[in-house]
Amino acid sequence: MLSPLNTVSAYVIFGACYLVFAAGKFPGIKIDRPGAAIIGATLMVATGILAPQEALRYVDCSTLVLLFSMMLIVASLHLAGFFEWIAHLVVTRLKPRHLLPTVIFTSGLLSAFLVNDIVCLAMVPLVLAATRRMNLKPLPYLLAVATASNIGSVATITGNPQNILIGSYSGIPYVKFMCALGPVAVIGLFIDWAVIHYMRVKWGGAAVPAAMLDPARPVNRKRLLKPAIILTAVLAGFLLNIPPALAAATGAAALLVSRTHNPRAVYEEIDWGLLIFFTGLFLIVGGAEKAGLDAWLLDVARHWNLHRPEIFTVAVALLSNVISNVPAVMLVKPWAAGFAHPQTGWLFLAMASTLAGNLTITGSVANIIVIEQARKEEKIGFLDYLCVGLPVTVLTLLVGVLWLEMAG
Repeated sequence: MLSPLNTVSAYVIFGACYLVFAAGKFPGIKIDRPGAAIIGATLMVATGILAPQEALRYVDCSTLVLLFSMMLIVASLHLAGFFEWIAHLVVTRLKPRHLLPTVIFTSGLLSAFLVNDIVCLAMVPLVLAATRRMNLKPLPYLLAVATASNIGSVATITGNPQNILIGSYSGIPYVKFMCALGPVAVIGLFIDWAVIHYMRVKWGGAAVPAAMLDPARPVNRKRLLKPAIILTAVLAGFLLNIPPALAAATGAAALLVSRTHNPRAVYEEIDWGLLIFFTGLFLIVGGAEKAGLDAWLLDVARHWNLHRPEIFTVAVALLSNVISNVPAVMLVKPWAAGFAHPQTGWLFLAMASTLAGNLTITGSVANIIVIEQARKEEKIGFLDYLCVGLPVTVLTLLVGVLWLEMAG
């Protein structure tokens, strides 16, 4: 039982950290989200809200292992040229009218099984090269990469960080999760295609002078063979319902056994900030829960009828755009667990927090990656993105709610 002072301290630390998560930095001080997570976690222990031994129990190790292992696997594929090779084969050997659906479904499919941020990193340069060659305005195709990678990532536990977190907390088997949300991703990609096609016609097609396509970086097939085989084995493990963290960790460990591969290059590809952010977030939310946050959130849920799927979806979508989707998932997990059928609550949480990422430029890390990578050749404004993001988000969330209600 916490003292009144510790209870107040827990809520102050929690509130200050979530202010940084929402704003991206602390007002007047250069503290980013991972920094706030480290500071908040440290304060939760230093002030006695969490004892050091107790703090370890709040860290979900399976989530961290799965996230880290998938980063290692994806980094190995990236360094071997896998994404560049796939994107170059699929995107650049097309007629202009086929480019949009190909970009959408390639981005969506790759993001369904791999971390969508890396997919965006690989796809943007190839899309820019293809649009230069085909004399097309790049804006619709860049928006296609961002929105499709978010939509595709909803399909599986390993599609994005928040799904990894939800998969660990919910215990939903990989295949069951995919069967529940895979159809939402497929329908969502078709919606994305329709909306962007309409906007592309409205914006006009040709806008840049034709240019020669940059040659693809040669792929070392021998170097690519091992990570491709291991990725296939890991995905097979997921489909056979081997615990995802174990399957991914085994694959990542196998990739690190190499006579020619420099592991430092792989480590440099890891998003250490995200791993730190997750670890700190576990302790921040754990301290707040010990102070009674989960009980308060359940009271809010009952008062506002948040266990009705449509209301829950809207609340999660809004929170995900205010404080980012991973902190939102950590915050509202008592709502999901409080559903009459908790599995349904977790699936709605995964669906809403992921698809909400398409609403605005800052709704998803994938969106920011696309915009930053393309900045030199194509500036994407807030309204440019919103013209696509708003209808895509509303329509896909509607599909998600209807599908899960029918399936439930």
